[in-house]
Amino acid sequence: MTSIVTNNSAMAALQTLRGISSNLQNTQEAVSSGLRISKASDNAAYWSIATTMKSDDSAMGAVSDALGLGAAKVDTASTAVTSSLDIVGQIKDKLVTAMEGSVDKGQVQEEIGQLQQQLQSVAQSASFNGENWVMAASGDSASVVSSFIRGTNGTVSVSTTSYAFDTGATGNVLFGSNSGSIDTSSGILGTVDSTVNASVFSLDITNMTGGQISSALNMVQTALNSMTSMGSKLGSISSRIDLQTSFASSLSDSIESGVGKLVDANMEQESSKLSALQTQQQLAIQSLSIANSSSQSILSLFR
Repeated sequence: MTSIVTNNSAMAALQTLRGISSNLQNTQEAVSSGLRISKASDNAAYWSIATTMKSDDSAMGAVSDALGLGAAKVDTASTAVTSSLDIVGQIKDKLVTAMEGSVDKGQVQEEIGQLQQQLQSVAQSASFNGENWVMAASGDSASVVSSFIRGTNGTVSVSTTSYAFDTGATGNVLFGSNSGSIDTSSGILGTVDSTVNASVFSLDITNMTGGQISSALNMVQTALNSMTSMGSKLGSISSRIDLQTSFASSLSDSIESGVGKLVDANMEQESSKLSALQTQQQLAIQSLSIANSSSQSILSLFR
């Protein structure tokens, strides 16, 4: 029976066309965006996981930036220590030279004085972003970001590596600091040695005897040992930062890869699907046209 009120064939063809058009739209979105899951309605579970992991990946990028900043601080301090070791080594050489009785100690002291002023200049210049790790007050500390952690319970945290400053003769700063200004009476180079009643920075051998110079030589060697230990500590922090930077980069790549497996579209599959749906859409339109034309044949009955 053919009805001019209800066209079941046309309704069926229209329903098919709507389904095909909807699938075609989704496929076109996947092809244009490269994502098979771009919103929560596509797959709520995968979308939620991907959104959370993308947020963590972004935080990991911030951690990598912070690690770079921390590395710059440590490298600046390490450079200052290396330079200071060379300068104090030269002071040691001058003291050995002064042990010779015929040497003019006044002239040797002139050279030592210049080296001492250079030590102060190095310490004051070793600042990065307002932080100086070789000139600090005792009891103060510095820290660098070391990692971003997401706990199994969903909590997030950022861990840091702390570095406490010690201004003693065997501490980990070259000079102390007093309200931001250099304190040349403390630190490895500023702390007075009771044996010679002077520090590396205040040492004056002009009127010293051979025995006193020998004691000063031991005092300088002790400072060199402390500075070497200080350099080793900075080096270990630098190594940890390098390891964490490498790990953060690898972890970020892994997160991106994991998220991609969840939400990225298979472009070969989507391309084939798009071609098939476009063909199906054309056929559905043709079917709807045929279904609608069947009603027109009724007009011939009234001619």
